Amino acid sequence: MKYDVNISLANQTKKEMVDYLETDNKQVLNKLGAFASLYELDLKGYKNPVLVLKTEEPGSKQLLAVQYNKIEGVCYDMINHLINDCIVMGSTPLTVQDAIICGKLDKDIVKRIVKTVAEACRKQGCVLTGGETSEQPKVLNEGTYVLTASVVGIVDKDNIIDGSKIKCGDVVIGVASSGLHTNGYTLVRKLMQENPEILNEKIDGKNFIDVILEPHRCYYQAVKDLFTKKIISGMAHITGGGICENLNRILPDNLNAEINFKNYKILPIFNLIQNVGKVSDAEMLRTYNMGVGLTIVADKKFSSQIINHIKSFNMDCYIIGEIKKGNKQVVLK
Repeated sequence: MKYDVNISLANQTKKEMVDYLETDNKQVLNKLGAFASLYELDLKGYKNPVLVLKTEEPGSKQLLAVQYNKIEGVCYDMINHLINDCIVMGSTPLTVQDAIICGKLDKDIVKRIVKTVAEACRKQGCVLTGGETSEQPKVLNEGTYVLTASVVGIVDKDNIIDGSKIKCGDVVIGVASSGLHTNGYTLVRKLMQENPEILNEKIDGKNFIDVILEPHRCYYQAVKDLFTKKIISGMAHITGGGICENLNRILPDNLNAEINFKNYKILPIFNLIQNVGKVSDAEMLRTYNMGVGLTIVADKKFSSQIINHIKSFNMDCYIIGEIKKGNKQVVLK
């Protein structure tokens, strides 16, 4: 009887991954092949260290990435989204573990995934310490890959950014997204199916497929140096649910965030999606970031300092709203 899972191929693939996980980080105490990863915590400089934990996956964007042979992009999507969710607490990302689940293992594709995930981690100062590769025939179709990853971050308890210090009169600063990021791809795929001519569209000189598969932007490098200054009261990563269902998560119970939508710099791809799909304003706002991928809440007196700092990283950044009395709601004007 023929066995559907090729254990020898899986073992050979894992051996060839070793170089991608090489690191000079002395806190990593063992290498690929162990039953689990060992990471030694360096707690110097922390009075009361708190671990920050998060698991993420890049959603149905994975289908398009595999279909158009852009698997590297979706690896950055996964890691950048993951780290954004971690660092909005004011933390430093330390280590990432990933999982690759597929219907049939293609050694070259799996190696591309691991190599890119490791690169994406290194760019944000953390390390991919290992994970899992699982071939599951008849559970997933051949050519289907499901990616997921988890991160461990660390922050001193006194430096946690959780929105508890937000006060009336603070401003809401929007930091530009790079595009759709990792949300709304079910709708995009439906549009592509019902309106195949959309693939011929050009947005700012780029092909439609390249624009919608632009990797999720990571904000860590642009904001990390602001953490020690203690001038940020709250941060929200704007993902599925839009600004209304993400920014509200950090608001105190007695405050609202009043957002002036006219201040938004909407990216052209969102206008195209709305026009072709005849999507309502409400659905667009709930499904997409609409050009703002991160919001920062801070005292108005710090706004120029924050904006100028983030702009120095070639990211657009501008005030989009204000904190007012209310009941933990995001109100769009």
